Amino acid sequence: MIGRIPITNISPAIYFGGEFVPVKATPGEELTISATVFREGHDAVGARILLYSNFGVLISTAPMREIWPGSDHFEGKVSLNELGDFTYVIEAFDDPYATWRHDSEIKISANIDAQLCCEIGALLFEETLATAPEAEPLLGTVLKALRDKAMAPANRFSLASAPQIRQYFIASPLRRLVTASEPLPIRVDRSRAESGAWYEFFPRSEGATKAASGTFKTAQARLKDIADMGFEILYLPPIHPIGMNFRKGANNSLQTMAGDPGVPWAIGNSDGGHDTINSELGTMKDFEEFVIAANKVGLEVALDLALQVSPDHPWVSQHPDWFSHRPDGSISYAENPPKKYQDIYPINFDQDYAGILQEVLRIIRLWVSKGVTLFRVDNPHTKPVHFWKDLLEIIYKESPEIIFLAEAFTRPPMMHALGKVGFHQSYTYFTWRTSKSELIAYGNELANQTSAFFRPNFWVNTPDILPLHLQSGNPAMFALRAVLAATLSPAWGMYAGYELFEHRPLKPGHEEYLDSEKYQIRIRDWGGAKKNGATLAPFITQLNQIRRAHPALLKMRNLVFHHTDSDAIIAYSKKLGQDLILIVVNLDPTFAQETTVHWDLAALEIPGESFSTTDLLSGKEFGWSRDTFVRLDPSRPAGQVAHIAQVKLA
Repeated sequence: MIGRIPITNISPAIYFGGEFVPVKATPGEELTISATVFREGHDAVGARILLYSNFGVLISTAPMREIWPGSDHFEGKVSLNELGDFTYVIEAFDDPYATWRHDSEIKISANIDAQLCCEIGALLFEETLATAPEAEPLLGTVLKALRDKAMAPANRFSLASAPQIRQYFIASPLRRLVTASEPLPIRVDRSRAESGAWYEFFPRSEGATKAASGTFKTAQARLKDIADMGFEILYLPPIHPIGMNFRKGANNSLQTMAGDPGVPWAIGNSDGGHDTINSELGTMKDFEEFVIAANKVGLEVALDLALQVSPDHPWVSQHPDWFSHRPDGSISYAENPPKKYQDIYPINFDQDYAGILQEVLRIIRLWVSKGVTLFRVDNPHTKPVHFWKDLLEIIYKESPEIIFLAEAFTRPPMMHALGKVGFHQSYTYFTWRTSKSELIAYGNELANQTSAFFRPNFWVNTPDILPLHLQSGNPAMFALRAVLAATLSPAWGMYAGYELFEHRPLKPGHEEYLDSEKYQIRIRDWGGAKKNGATLAPFITQLNQIRRAHPALLKMRNLVFHHTDSDAIIAYSKKLGQDLILIVVNLDPTFAQETTVHWDLAALEIPGESFSTTDLLSGKEFGWSRDTFVRLDPSRPAGQVAHIAQVKLA
């Protein structure tokens, strides 16, 4: 609806499914809000932002400024310091002081209606003092001067347009024809919804021997190492009973051998389903103790939520209508051609929708009661979007601290839709973005186009994905991809074994690991790797320490790319308050590369042409300038793949 003063192109605002859904934010964030505000004729307009609580109480107001004269594009910032739901309204108004000042400046200098201009100004000052009598000490003298005909009109106008007077009317404008936009929602989630370092491992592999699976008890021994590397979230694949029918063997074989543990995502057998612990891992009490132990070393536990079942899951017999049946009466198994998952049955959400929703809610509530605070949701894009909207709204009202990560490697509209209906984070295309141009285009998209509803989590690898660029095993490639993930995105993650440079593919040209942990237990010699220096763990530790020390790296909207003369070197910055970090990465893991980086000093808000930096990776200090020559050599003994430089601001 168009009001007296049109307000259009409001951003950020997310219209989805016939309604406005909340813009995503976190505590302490300063959110930039913009709109196009204009009116008929030439009179000046102004705008401000009104922030309301979820109960309709006005919390704060913030002025908006026209970005450049005549653009009609206004911007302002609101500070969001509390968790919860909020709304903001843009209020547009006629600005008579700005109109008067503009017109009088022209007319009085040309001696056109000079006395009349002064009287119009006096009436404006009177109107202002009628509503703001506390401004009398500042405005009263000017009001008298405007009516002092002994003074030249130009002198009277000069007093009425002095800097302190202009500043007063900018901060407290005389507002007429006030027009408000419709309220637009904002949701402020806890900081972990935006940022965090994730680590994935399979409990059955941790502490395993050739004779026995690892358990929650043996896996506890790895918790301190993971926390010491600076990770904050430990993500566990499904920990439930695994089906026996069509159980997959090593390397996705259809032929199983005695002792093959099966795929954790093939959930359910005679012991139970999604609400049950795989007995090979231990008991529910063991899991509860595992969560407590993780929390003690600073790790939150994320659990996989995979809404699918094995042919042996209790739901198959108890709720056969929850599945799609083929003409021969058999249940359709999962497929992602050419891949086939004979050991997994998808759920048909169009049959007994209410029953399925209530059962999934029950399962989530159970694991929340056991200390799980995050859920990594398996393939949410293969389930109806409205299901997630309903489920996530209910969980948010009950437990707003719970975070959901969407594992949705799919088309952009679906990935974006999942963010709009409530997923806090999503996997991304970063895993396959390798060139400078790809990284810049994708980074700008995430920082500037989709950040209102889509929070990225950059994973360098997953149990399903061994990217082609890692298959050489070059340690420098592993290092530089970790730098990119940890500094481009506020949230990043890696799957166990990345730090050991695991890189053998099942077959050339394919993104499947040989001896994938999805199908079998992996016994790793963590101690031996540490002793022999055959691990990236110290470098990963350093990256996570840098992230924790520098809040600028834990934001997405502040990402700015800077020009370099080489396609092999990428440069970007992140700034938050006085914390300014410059990152330069050599995208070539084999050869030294050198270039000149052209820093945009205006964007960085650095005065002058030169500045001092400290490389947080090497500890070395550098004097850099607008045009900085850099050389990065990954073949050096220390493996120099990047600069992560803190700028010393005065």
